[in-house]
Amino acid sequence: MSKTHVSVIVPAHNEEKYVKRCIDSIKKAASHFKGNVEVIVVCNRCTDRTEEIALENGARVVRNVDRCIARVRNAGIQAAQGGVILTMDCDNRMTPGTIREAYSKLKSGEYIGGGTPIRFERYSFPLFLNDMMCRAGFKLTGLYCGIFWAEKNTFEAIGGFVDKRAMEDVATAKNLRKYGKSLGKKYGVLQKNYLINSTRKYDDLGDWLYYKLMIKNAGTLIKAAFGHTEEYEKLLDEMFYEYNDRH
Repeated sequence: MSKTHVSVIVPAHNEEKYVKRCIDSIKKAASHFKGNVEVIVVCNRCTDRTEEIALENGARVVRNVDRCIARVRNAGIQAAQGGVILTMDCDNRMTPGTIREAYSKLKSGEYIGGGTPIRFERYSFPLFLNDMMCRAGFKLTGLYCGIFWAEKNTFEAIGGFVDKRAMEDVATAKNLRKYGKSLGKKYGVLQKNYLINSTRKYDDLGDWLYYKLMIKNAGTLIKAAFGHTEEYEKLLDEMFYEYNDRH
């Protein structure tokens, strides 16, 4: 059996509309990489054709029932056969040089891992504002997310993705950076490739979606900041964990 060099982990909850195009983008990136790549779709409580379509398009499927995206990602990492891990959401896509660039950075010995820039698949004025805020936040903190890339043993060393229902990506980036610093390595970002970010929620609910949510739920967000998370948990369920069931 040929050695697997890279495993791409794709969490998916009822993603039959998007899973093929995600896998296709990974296959295209794999064609620009000399090693062997496997795609693992982690089917999380799927009741549609996500699993069937993933298998038809050459992915391995892992089933998971956790209602926590971090645990879904970790289930895929645990099942991975590759020494290098990339993980991305199912409604998004990667650019053709992503796997090659991430692998090269890791094998240079300079980086513990990292993330990618994010670009929307279409633009409007509010989406342009969102993009600028994302770019500014990533630039100021250095905690790029998007598509995470690191060696499997690195994810294992930090305990995988932080067990949180939201903002697990930022918390995990912090852990990767801290662990890398202890080894004299940097937390990096891809320079030539990026995540193509789905606008599905904006298409369905309007391009000003997150600005409206911040205004409408200002009280909920303030309460959550002080540790009162009940209303915030309900909002997370509505916007993330239940969204695919309705669309």
